Amino acid sequence: MHTMDNFNFKGHKALIRVDLNVPLDAQFNVTDDNRTRAIVPTVKKILKDGGSAILMSHLGRPKGKVNPAMSLKPIAKHLEGLLGVPVQFAMDCIGPDAQSKAAGLKPGEVLLLENLRFHPEEEAGDEAFSKSLSLLGDVYVNDAFGTAHRAHASTTVVAKYFPEDKLFGYLVAGELSSIGKVLEDPQKPLCAIVGGAKVSSKIDVLKNLLGKCDEVIIGGGMAFTFIKAQGGKIGSSLVEEDHLDTAKAILAEAQDKGVMLHLPVDAIVADAFTDNANTDLCAANAIPEGWMGLDIGPESIKQFSTVVKRAKTILWNGPMGVFEMRSFQAGTKAIAEAVADATKYGAFSLVGGGDSVAAVNQFGLAERISYVSTGGGAMLEYLEGKELPGIAAVRA
Repeated sequence: MHTMDNFNFKGHKALIRVDLNVPLDAQFNVTDDNRTRAIVPTVKKILKDGGSAILMSHLGRPKGKVNPAMSLKPIAKHLEGLLGVPVQFAMDCIGPDAQSKAAGLKPGEVLLLENLRFHPEEEAGDEAFSKSLSLLGDVYVNDAFGTAHRAHASTTVVAKYFPEDKLFGYLVAGELSSIGKVLEDPQKPLCAIVGGAKVSSKIDVLKNLLGKCDEVIIGGGMAFTFIKAQGGKIGSSLVEEDHLDTAKAILAEAQDKGVMLHLPVDAIVADAFTDNANTDLCAANAIPEGWMGLDIGPESIKQFSTVVKRAKTILWNGPMGVFEMRSFQAGTKAIAEAVADATKYGAFSLVGGGDSVAAVNQFGLAERISYVSTGGGAMLEYLEGKELPGIAAVRA
């Protein structure tokens, strides 16, 4: 299979699926450009080789209708600043304007197509729409890991029109390599930190990881379902009553497989879900009625940090508490710092999932993590052991 480094793009028109689904303010300025910066190495390599780049992406959820508020046009200007070259814009992603602009592209030039999801055929994975997209370029590059779990026209179906010339961009290749270091060939011990609100959204991840990990840390709201399953009192903390048996089964499986599974021993509790609520510290399995656990406590921080620092490979998916509120961010911040410290001393760390990524960015620690994933839902499905349609299509 071609890779970015062994393919010479000279004279080629690369049709690149990128992820430009970025937040914009009221004046249509990009407010978080992580995703736009992430595609720069792929585009620059193509231009440097003497090829041209045709970028296609979605923005928001226009539900198959043209919505000027979700136009990609403002992002063309932003990309010009990052790439250092003019970025042409096509008023549609298929049809006469896209075709004529793509046909007229010269080596070293960039064209951005209008929002793919202005057409219902994109999310439907429509064959004819995919073929229309394929006619714009002569090599297909998938560099949108964040949408690789969707079997849409531009992420999956279009790839079959490039049987010989399809490849992953640097971003997707980096994501796959980093996840491979955790799931396929980890340096031991491997520690997974799994947090977030609900057990139900992480069941498959936990089950897949139990066969691979040496230690698993569970934090966030989901920990209270486990604590209640063990007979603990959790007050009015978040709990999924219908998943108490699931939690028990996961605990039993961890024991069977010799995996050390760590739950919080203490919690910062509050009498309301607000930043200025009354707070207290108590044992995680002895929370009084009317109080809810919103962060892990100092003893849990100490224990979890010790576990993290003895790991050689670390996967972190999900925060330890409601870190968006200042009163309940100490746990997530401390774990982020422990992961950064372990990385400094030679561990490989992978942080993925929207909230964990937001946390390492908020605390200014992203530069001290080995790899910060750009794909929330896609990474979650990969960790569950599922094959992602957008990845399979390029490997086919």
